[in-house]
Amino acid sequence: MNFYTPQQAVTGPAYGIGFKVFATIVTVVLLVYAASVAWRFPLPSFGMGVKALLLGAIIMLGVSYYWFLRATTTVDATGIRQTWLYDKHVEWRDVRGAKMIGIPYFSWLFPPRMVVRTGNSFTTFNGGSQAVLIEFAKISLAFQMKK
Repeated sequence: MNFYTPQQAVTGPAYGIGFKVFATIVTVVLLVYAASVAWRFPLPSFGMGVKALLLGAIIMLGVSYYWFLRATTTVDATGIRQTWLYDKHVEWRDVRGAKMIGIPYFSWLFPPRMVVRTGNSFTTFNGGSQAVLIEFAKISLAFQMKK
């Protein structure tokens, strides 16, 4: 038996516009810096390990940036899901507690997150839209009232 079931399924971006703009700026700055390093230093003369490390860093920057832009969070009758490089999913029957946490004065950049306790572990879900954040608030309130 589930303790909480949403009235309707809610899906929205996992990261808000402010965070996406910030991630874009940081990504561009890092790529420009990487290009300036490549321009100033003789990269072909470095060892294979250094080249592989730099290539891996650029690939991970690109993958992270792609998923910051594309990730979605869904709250439905089965549980909470968030897509990313690896998807997170928690079913309602496994949830022992839920709480919203945020960073004061920086909610425009980092909106509150939902921290879900399942047994001995915690899973964090991001909400980048008002509809998802409202559903997070309902979930948090429901589990506070359960205590």
